[in-house]
Order: sequence, then structure tokens, then C-alpha cells
Amino acid sequence: MRKVEIVPFRAELAQHFQSINEQWINAMFSMEPLDRAILEDPQGYIVDPGGQVWFAVVDGLGVVGTCALLRHEGNALELTKMGVLESARGLKVGEKLLKRVIDEAVRCRPDLLFLLTNRICAPAIHLYEKNGFVHCPKVKARYANEYERSNVYMRYAPLT
Repeated sequence: MRKVEIVPFRAELAQHFQSINEQWINAMFSMEPLDRAILEDPQGYIVDPGGQVWFAVVDGLGVVGTCALLRHEGNALELTKMGVLESARGLKVGEKLLKRVIDEAVRCRPDLLFLLTNRICAPAIHLYEKNGFVHCPKVKARYANEYERSNVYMRYAPLT
């Protein structure tokens, strides 16, 4: 099994954040204005306001995955922009990345850790459920307008 290392944001890695996310978004949906804003300036949109971006680096493959925590008002954190290159699927990169991001989020003591996704992302939804996320109408009521493609709204249950 190849070694997977999860590393925090560095400016020189920002291009991977954009390219990995553009790949999965364009393959399944279409880019929305909020996608473009976040992907073109992760430092300004995520990191500077107190969020974080992580990258999964695999020996011999380089950067193959990414995920971010985006701060919202009311001490809420959104798990967002999680993507893994097809070439790395099957290496459990997504699961390792998700667990690291959840651990980091819990250390921040948010009132809410949530995510928005789409039902066609069934493998991702299964991964989220397996790691403590539950479907939540309150998240839908509060964040349904963030993305046009969102139709699944989840919160991290162990925080409540």
C-alpha cells in the first residue's frame, strides 16, 4: 500500500486545489460562481478568514486529493471541495483525507460542521455517513442556496 500523507495548505499547492476540484465538478456538474471564487483564491476565500485546505500526497503519484474547511458565521464550518483524482481511487485517499479534516474541525470546536452535496455522489455520501455525517433538514433550511447543484445536506452528528 502506498503511503498517503495529508499536508496543510501552501501557496504552491493552490493549483492542485483548483485542478482537482475543477475535474470532478466539470465531470458531474457545471462550475458555479461560488466554485470559481473559491477555487481561484483559496488563500483569500478559505485560509485568510480562518479556514483551511488540506492535500493528500501519495508516494509516486504526488498530490491526488484535497478538501477544505470553510468558515461561516455562527461558528459553523463547512467541509467543502473534497476531491480525489481518479488515478488514486481505491487507495483510501478520500477516507484518510476526510478523517484528518474532521479531526481538525473538531479541534476548532464549531457549533456546526456541515457539508452540501448531490445525491448522484453516492459513494461520497456513503463515506460521509460512515464517518458520522447525517442528513439534516436544518442544514438544508440554512444553506440550500449556496449551490444550485446541492440536494443533500448533512451535519457531523458527534458534535451535537
